[in-house]
Amino acid sequence: MKTKSRLKKKILKSLGAKVKYFRNIKGISQEALAFQIGVDRTYIGAIEQGLRSPSIYCLFVLANALDTSLKELVDITLD
Repeated sequence: MKTKSRLKKKILKSLGAKVKYFRNIKGISQEALAFQIGVDRTYIGAIEQGLRSPSIYCLFVLANALDTSLKELVDITLD
């Protein structure tokens, strides 16, 4: 069970890093991104910190707002 939990944490941390990366490339704040997709700024912060597991719908709208594809957003590697 611990292995599954560690894997989930790694995946969410990697996803959060990708969201932050694309957000920074676009040059927008967490607040601006949150407004654009209709969520609270704290939700974006929690995703970027790897604390939340966004739905597929949320990932889709995030990718669109960040001008990237869903595939690119979720294409993560685990070290």
